Amino acid sequence: MMTLAPIRPNPDDLLADIRRTEERERHRGTLKLFFGMSPGVGKTYAMLQEAHTRLAEGVRVLVGYVETHGRAETEALVRGLDVLPRKRLSYRGAVVEEFDLDAALALEPALILVDELAHTNAASGTEDNIEPPRHEKRWQDVLELLDAGIDVYSTLNVQHLESRADTVRSITGITIRETVPDSVLERADEIELIDISPEELLDRLQEGKVYPAERSEEARRNFFRKGNLTALREMALRLTADRVEGQLNEYRQAHFIAESWKSGDRLLVAVSSSPYSEQLVRWTRRMAYTMKSSWIALNVETLQPQSPENTARLAKNLALARELGADIHTIADDDVVRGILRAVRQYNISQIVVGKPAHQGNTAIIDRLISESGTIDLHVVRVEALPEHRFGQAKRLTRLEIIKAFVRDFAYEGAEKRLRNYLTATGIALALSLGVLPLLAVLSYQAIGLIILFGVALSALLLSGSSIALMAALSALLWNFLFIPPRFTFVIGSVEDRLLFGLYFVIAVALGILTSRIRFRERAVRSREERTAALYDLARELSDARTVDEVVGCGVKHIGALFNADVAIMLTEEQHGKPHERLQEKAHPASTFNPDAKERGVAEWVFRNVRAAGRFTSTLPSSSAHYLPLAVPRACVGVVGVKPHSDSFRSDWQGLLENIAGQIAAALEREELNEESKQTRILAESERLYATLLNSISHEFRTPLAVVSASAEALLQEALLQEPISQSESQGLSAVQTEYAREMYQASRRLNTLVENLLDMTRLETGHLRLRKQWCNLTETLQTALARTRAELLQHVVQLETASDVMLCYCDAALIEQALVNILLNAARYTPAGTQVQCGLQEIHDSFGGFCITIADGGAGVSAEALPHLFDKFFRADGAKAGGTGLGLSIVKGFVEAHGGTITAENRRAENRMNGGLQFTILLPRGADVPKAEVSNNEFLSE
Repeated sequence: MMTLAPIRPNPDDLLADIRRTEERERHRGTLKLFFGMSPGVGKTYAMLQEAHTRLAEGVRVLVGYVETHGRAETEALVRGLDVLPRKRLSYRGAVVEEFDLDAALALEPALILVDELAHTNAASGTEDNIEPPRHEKRWQDVLELLDAGIDVYSTLNVQHLESRADTVRSITGITIRETVPDSVLERADEIELIDISPEELLDRLQEGKVYPAERSEEARRNFFRKGNLTALREMALRLTADRVEGQLNEYRQAHFIAESWKSGDRLLVAVSSSPYSEQLVRWTRRMAYTMKSSWIALNVETLQPQSPENTARLAKNLALARELGADIHTIADDDVVRGILRAVRQYNISQIVVGKPAHQGNTAIIDRLISESGTIDLHVVRVEALPEHRFGQAKRLTRLEIIKAFVRDFAYEGAEKRLRNYLTATGIALALSLGVLPLLAVLSYQAIGLIILFGVALSALLLSGSSIALMAALSALLWNFLFIPPRFTFVIGSVEDRLLFGLYFVIAVALGILTSRIRFRERAVRSREERTAALYDLARELSDARTVDEVVGCGVKHIGALFNADVAIMLTEEQHGKPHERLQEKAHPASTFNPDAKERGVAEWVFRNVRAAGRFTSTLPSSSAHYLPLAVPRACVGVVGVKPHSDSFRSDWQGLLENIAGQIAAALEREELNEESKQTRILAESERLYATLLNSISHEFRTPLAVVSASAEALLQEALLQEPISQSESQGLSAVQTEYAREMYQASRRLNTLVENLLDMTRLETGHLRLRKQWCNLTETLQTALARTRAELLQHVVQLETASDVMLCYCDAALIEQALVNILLNAARYTPAGTQVQCGLQEIHDSFGGFCITIADGGAGVSAEALPHLFDKFFRADGAKAGGTGLGLSIVKGFVEAHGGTITAENRRAENRMNGGLQFTILLPRGADVPKAEVSNNEFLSE
C-alpha cells in the first residue's frame, strides 16, 4: 500500500478560508447557539448550565434576557448569575419587558446570555405616538453585541430558520412569523444540538414541564403531534450534521490530513467522456438516495485533449450529474488514479464508484484503485452494453496494440493539428541531424548523439505526446544512419553501439514524455491560478460595488475576459406589485450583446425553471449562447448569457461560470437589500413624521371638536340633551337656531369619526394594532353599535335578530364595536331614507366554531365591477354622490382580520324581503386572534 501524500489545497477552498478569516476578524465576539427541534427540549436549561461552568472558570457572565416560562428547575439555574434588569416599555397603557441592549453594551461583560434569538422586539409609546425599537429583531441586537467584542449564548428552534419556514408550514400547516436569516446560523462559532426523542418531549408536556396544564392538552392536539416533532427533529439533526461535516473538512484541509475519515457516507463517481458514464451517474444517484448520503461527480482532466464529440459528451454527463443533485468537481492530473485518490482525500470520500471494464484485460485502473485506496470502499459497477457504439464493436487488442494505440492517441488534437505536429517533429529531427553533421570532423559520434539528444529534450517544450515519440525515433535513426559506423547504413556493427542506440531511443522518448507531463502540470497550475485570481478579483470588485450597475458591469467584464465571450445580463422587474416576476425586455446596458427574440425565449425558460440552458447543454442546445440563472435563496434575480467566441467549452470552466454567477447574484441581492434597508429607514422616518403629524392633528382636532360638540349640545334644550336627535324645539332658541345647533352637533360627530378613521388606518398600516382581548357579549356589542349610530339611522327602519341574548366571544370589544359602527354608518350614508337595515347574529357550530354577524340594507347595492373593491382604501362605490373618505370599510376589514375573521360583501336579490341591497357578513372566531387550532399552534412555536 502506497503512502498517501498530503492534501494539496484547492484554490477555491483557500479563497473561502480567507473570506472566513476576514469575517471572523470583522466580528470579534463569538456566538454559541443552543439549537433544538422545538420548545421544551431544554435549550435554555443547557445554556444556563454552560453559563455556570464558564462562571466557575472565572468568566464574567451576565444574564441579558432569559425566559424561564415559570419552570422551577430553569429558574433555579438563574440564581447565582448576574441578571441584567429588563427594559420596561409602556405601550398603549400596557407595560412590556424587553432586553436592554444599551445597558448590556455599557456593562461590557465577557459573556452574555440572550434567550430566544428569533424574538421580535416590541415598540413603545401610545397609539398616537409609537416609537419603533432600534432593532426590529433580537438577532440584530446579538450581532451588535458581537461587533462590540462580547461573547453571546443564545437559543434557537429549527422552525425559526428562514430557509426552513416553508418546509415547516408544509409539515405542520403553521405559518412562521418570526424567522432568523441562515447567515446568522453560519455566523455562529459553535452550535450545540439539544436533542430528545419525541416520546420524551411528549412526556414532559404531559407532566406540565413545557406549558401550564391548561395549555398542554391543546398543544398536544395541535403542534406537539408525534409526526410533527419527528419531522422537525430530522431537520435539526440534518442541519447540524451538515455543519459538522463542513467543519470536519475544514479541519482536515487546515491540518493537511491525507487519509479519509469515515465519519459519514459520501460517494464519488468518476465521470469521463465515455457513453457509459451516464449509467454510472444514475447508479450512484440511486445508491446515494438509498443511503441518504451526499455524492460528487469527479472528472479527471488528463494530458490527452478531447475531441469536440468527447467534449460534448463529457459536458452532457456532468450536466446529468448536476441535475440529479451531485456536486461537480474537476481535477487536473496526468494520472487518472492519482487524481481520483487526491479528490477522495480532499473531500473525505467514503466510497468510490467506477465502471466495470468491458474486457478482462483492461483492469489496470481498478487494480490500482484497490491497492492504493487504503480504507476506502470501492464499488465496481457493471454497465449495460451499448452494441451500437464503436467501443462495443472493437476487437480484442493485444497489450502491444493497446500501448501503440495509447501512444497514437496520446495527444489527440484533431487530424489537421496532429499532422502539423508530425511534420514539425520530422523537420526538427532532419534539421538538427544535418546541422550537426559538420561537427563530425572535430567530435566523436557519441558526443554528437548527446547533442542531438539535448535537442530532442528542448523540442519537447514545443511538441508533446506522439510527436515527441516520432521525433525521438527519427533522430535515433538519423544518428545511426549519418554518424554510427558503418555510416549511411542502418546496420550497427558493435555491441556497444547497439546498446548506446537503444539507450538513446529510450532516453529520448522518456525525456519527451516527461517534459510534456511537466508542461501539462504547468498548464494545470496556471489554469488553477487563473481561476483563483479571477474569483478573488471578482469578489474584491463586487464587494466594492455600490450600485446594481456597478455589479453588472463588473460581472460582464470578468466573464467576458475569462471566457473570451460576449456577455448579456438580464435583470428582473416588478409585475403587479411583486418583485422578480419577469425579465426586463432588454439586457442591461453594460452587456456586450443583446439577445434577439429567440435567445430571449431561452433566457425566459432559464428564469422560470432556474436551470441552465442553451449552448453546451441538453436543453435548447441550438441557442447561440449559454444561459445561467442568477439565483439566490429568495428568488431568481436575473439571467446571464455567455456567447463564447470559440466552439468549445471546457467542463471545469462551466463550474467556474456557475460560481461566478452565484457571486453576481449574491451581490445583486445585497444591493437590493441595501436599497430596501434605505427605503425602510426612509419609511420609518416618514412613519414617525406621519405619526407625529397625526398625533398633532388628533389633539388639535379633538379639542376643538369636543368644544364644538359640547357647545352645540349646550345650546339645545334639556330634551335635546337627553335625546339630541329628536325633532322637538328648544324653548330658549328659535327654530332656525335649534336647526343650526343640531347641524353643528352632527357635523362635529362626522368630523370626529373622520379623525378616528385616520388614526385607525395609521395603526393598521404601521402594524401597531394591539388587541386587548377579553370575554365579551357580542349581542351587547351589536346593540351598543346600533345605539351609537341611532342619529344617523333615524330615517331608516332598523331590525335586530339574535339567536341568544348572551353570545360570549374572546375579542377586543372596542374594535369589533367600531367595525360594526362603520358598516352601519355606511348603510345610513348610501341608502335612501325609509329603507330597512337588518342586523343578525348567530352562532356557528361547525369546525369554525365562532359567530356570524350580518348587516344588510335595502338600497340599490353596488355594481359588479365595484363589489371586489369595496374594502380597498379610499374607494367609494358611487364616486362623489356621497361624502366620506373611503376608509371605513377598509378599517372594518383590518379589524376583523386582526381577530382572524373574514368579512364579505354581496348584493342581495330583489325578490328578498328587503328588495335587494348590500349585505355584509362577518365570520368571527370564538376564542383568539386566529382560528382556534392555528392560534394554539402559533403560541407553541416560541418559548
